[in-house]
Formats: sequence, C-alpha cells, structure tokens
Amino acid sequence: MSKKYKLLLLGLLFDGIGMLSFVIPVVGEFSDVIWAPASAFLIYKMYKGTEGKIGGLVTFVEEAGFFGTDFLPTFTLTWVYKYLIKKGKD
Repeated sequence: MSKKYKLLLLGLLFDGIGMLSFVIPVVGEFSDVIWAPASAFLIYKMYKGTEGKIGGLVTFVEEAGFFGTDFLPTFTLTWVYKYLIKKGKD
C-alpha cells in the first residue's frame, strides 16, 4: 500500500476518534481538551511543510470546538486537498 493511501486510512481513523466526543456528552467534551493538541501534532507529522503547519492549526481549532466546527473531518479534508486538489505525489 502506498503512503498516499496509508495517510487516507490514518486520516479516517483519526477523524473517527475526533467524532467520538459526540458519543459521550460530558466525557466527550473533556476528551477534546486532550485530543485537540494531539490531533494537531499528528497532522503536522503526517503532512510536512505548509500543509502540516496549516493542517495542525486548523485541526487544533476544529477539535477544540471553536466556532462549532468540531464535526469537520479535518484529516480527510487535508488528504483531499493534498492528493485530489493539489495533486501531490508521494
């Protein structure tokens, strides 16, 4: 399996983890406090350069629940941007 599709599978997994905060109301919101910086770090490591930096910032803001954005699949959207829109190669 190529790196491209490994990143997609990891992104789907991490987006799923981020969505778990909707399952358990009170505990879920507390988990966002831990998951927001963790997810920012993960996306920064997964996508090097500007994509990783911007992705990390966006993921942190999204997972922290600012502006009601906690539902966005940021990892998957970053993959779509890199490989379908920008047509990145790995």
